[in-house]
Amino acid sequence: MKTSAEAKTGGRVHVEQGSKRIRAYLGSDLVLDTIRPLLVWEHRYYPAYYFPSADVRTELLEPDGVTHSPRLGDGTTFTIKAGEREVPQAALRYDEPQLDELRDTIRLEWDAMDAWFEEDEQVFTHPRDPYTRVDILHSSRHVRVDVDGVTVAETTKPTILFETGLPPRYYIPRTHVRMDLLTPTDTITHCPYKGGAEYWSVAAGDRVHSDLVWSYRTPFAESQKIAGLLSFYNERVDLYVDGVLQDRPRTKFS
Repeated sequence: MKTSAEAKTGGRVHVEQGSKRIRAYLGSDLVLDTIRPLLVWEHRYYPAYYFPSADVRTELLEPDGVTHSPRLGDGTTFTIKAGEREVPQAALRYDEPQLDELRDTIRLEWDAMDAWFEEDEQVFTHPRDPYTRVDILHSSRHVRVDVDGVTVAETTKPTILFETGLPPRYYIPRTHVRMDLLTPTDTITHCPYKGGAEYWSVAAGDRVHSDLVWSYRTPFAESQKIAGLLSFYNERVDLYVDGVLQDRPRTKFS
């Protein structure tokens, strides 16, 4: 499924003017504060933020390399030095960008910063995509999850999460899951729409399927309906909904 931005551009780099106040910190130092962010779709999954140079503390930036993008042109990378912190290749500026909208703008590498804020709310993982919608609905559909022929979960009380660009995710009460087949792992992931997720592996038959199940113990306020429920990757299990085996979707999680 294409995002709205991707549908409009046919997969090309797409730029839109944002309206949120965006701030980024390295340690306790404010590196960026703007109400003029640009959202730039360099790939189809989510946008990156670019910022007017005037809204970035450029005195903290020192050139440290060059880069080239076939779609955006030649660029300069920068080390950011703030306090006692020094992070190489933490910023990028295209010297003569092929898109006029990116002239005199700087991209800060998301993972190089310690904290990002959209308005006064901290955001994790990547910028939120304005074309991504998350709907969470209680349901009475009969859902069964089999792994290598073993029924690991079965319920008539699923909570279904519909997220733009992804297959429906069926969240199941823990009491309806064979927890004796699950082993917690050290994996933690973060979603800008739902929060931090913890994972379990599943032992079924003679195989162990790593990080097959996840749960948001304390999701963000807008996703509270899935708190403590468990979900399985549709891409890697046999999922039956109302007795019908679902096709395994092809996604980046396959």
